Amino acid sequence: MSHFRKRSITRAPGATLVPMGTSVLSLRIDGELLDRLRDHAAKRGMSVQDYVVRTLIRDDFDQRFQSAVEETERFYGVP
Repeated sequence: MSHFRKRSITRAPGATLVPMGTSVLSLRIDGELLDRLRDHAAKRGMSVQDYVVRTLIRDDFDQRFQSAVEETERFYGVP
């Protein structure tokens, strides 16, 4: 018996084929941040979940995230 699960392949326009699985990401955020996310998502006609995922897959997310980490480390004096 195989221990591997069959994964579906999806293709977005202009994208390469990528095996897609499912995972769960759970976040604990305060009410003020959730309200801001709801507002941003509503302006785009999206759910909060879709808005967060769209933000994470933006081309510049890695660069913006790294900048935020570096700024946080400078703030807290992490060498």
